[in-house]
Amino acid sequence: MIQPFRATIRSLLTSLALISAPTLYAQECETGVDPSPVVKIETSEGDITLCLFHRKAPITVQNFLNYVDSGHYEGSIFHRVISGFMIQAGGFNQKYEPLASDAPIENEAKKTKLHNVRGTIAMARTDDPDSATDQFFINHRNNLRLDWAPGKAGYAVFGKVQDKLSMSTVDYIATVATKNRGGAFTDSPTKPIVINTVTWTNKP
Repeated sequence: MIQPFRATIRSLLTSLALISAPTLYAQECETGVDPSPVVKIETSEGDITLCLFHRKAPITVQNFLNYVDSGHYEGSIFHRVISGFMIQAGGFNQKYEPLASDAPIENEAKKTKLHNVRGTIAMARTDDPDSATDQFFINHRNNLRLDWAPGKAGYAVFGKVQDKLSMSTVDYIATVATKNRGGAFTDSPTKPIVINTVTWTNKP
């Protein structure tokens, strides 16, 4: 009796995997009319090109592009790096001083239901779901526990790494040596990883 039951469970799990896999990865860059905004982050360790899901997450994308257009991210750092989890940036300068940010935005995770899979970019926030401002993170692996779910606010995904070369930069940053600088900087790169420029490459 046990063996057929196990076989049934395996079959169900396989079916669920086949159903969910396309959903997880069907977050594609849009081309043609009104294409996805494309942004290139030039860092001290290589470039990261992103496409942004402006139709799915319009509030989050516009917020990010506002910071890009203002030059806010230039000279900022990746202040939190955890291999097998994510790399986080956007909120601090090279002296680890907080940057002045705009007002917090609405958390769109519930609306979009986009998944925190490897290579996606999402907004960082505090325990308040609607507290995201300038900080963002790029997922180094599938982090579905960060998704919205009933009773969980989740973290709003709003784009993804566009190409393999960019993802190799993410992989490199994720695996650099880190140290505890105290306070919020428990996983900070030993050698600062600086964002030199961020440019919107296909701005209308």
